[in-house]
Amino acid sequence: MSIPAPLDAEAVLWSADAAAREGRPLLVLLHGYGADENDLFGLVPYLPPGFAVAAVRAPLAPPFPAPGYSWYPIEGLESRDPVHVTTAAAQLIEWTDAAASAHRSVGLLGFSQGAAVALQAMRLDPARFAFAVNLSGYATPGDLPHDGALAERRPPVFWGRGTNDDVIPEFLVEHTTEWLPRHVELSGRVYPGLTHSVSEQELADVRVFLDKQLDGLG
Repeated sequence: MSIPAPLDAEAVLWSADAAAREGRPLLVLLHGYGADENDLFGLVPYLPPGFAVAAVRAPLAPPFPAPGYSWYPIEGLESRDPVHVTTAAAQLIEWTDAAASAHRSVGLLGFSQGAAVALQAMRLDPARFAFAVNLSGYATPGDLPHDGALAERRPPVFWGRGTNDDVIPEFLVEHTTEWLPRHVELSGRVYPGLTHSVSEQELADVRVFLDKQLDGLG
């Protein structure tokens, strides 16, 4: 098995320069399949300004002709291999080790694949991440060695999804619905009519969640 390449440190968008973000809590944005670091960076104006925000690029290129990048390969929507999700989460943790030393805490916000990677990274190292925002994502099935420690720590997690999301298979939604409340302090909402996307109402709810996390960190 080949060793995966690290995330590209040059393919990161920051909300402020190094001097302005030092010492502030860091919020890392993880895009979905077929997108890149520019995708979620557009959310920065809607996020609390107390965070320093970094949008990172996933390491893989999807098969042609799909655009953008992916965190792990997909051989059809119902054949995701949890090993690949874990590998991507480990790459994220490695990037965090190198990039987040100037920040007093790290939170994660991911969409779809990025949300799955965010939750998996939190499972790999429960003490590393202060919270996670899971937008249209899921918790990967299977047990990990530190799931018990995560359940003891119970970090805050916001999960938002739409009733008309036909991208994430129902069995993964059912698994996540059962798994998250046993391991994290869960909040969130199911949005009527929303597809595999993010709505204005969801962004408003995310802002409330993030403001609460800032208050707790302060």
